[in-house]
Amino acid sequence: MEISGVISAIVIGIVIGVLGRLVIPGRQRIGVLWTITIGIIAALVGTAIASGLDVADTDGADWVEWLIQIALAAAGVAAVNKVKLRR
Repeated sequence: MEISGVISAIVIGIVIGVLGRLVIPGRQRIGVLWTITIGIIAALVGTAIASGLDVADTDGADWVEWLIQIALAAAGVAAVNKVKLRR
């Protein structure tokens, strides 16, 4: 992976993390760095899942891939938020 791929993964991860956080209702008690980290992980894992399902490279926008990534980010934000609330 080239440096441009890493930078684009970080930018996409930030967007995915924010969208995942917006999907969950209520206030989340996690910081910006957690949101970005969860978003980057969700973007990478979501891309792998979409590739496995053969929906990663389509003509036009890859809506299924984005939905998978956002769902993973929402699940990650909810999980980290739940752990933070227990402390």
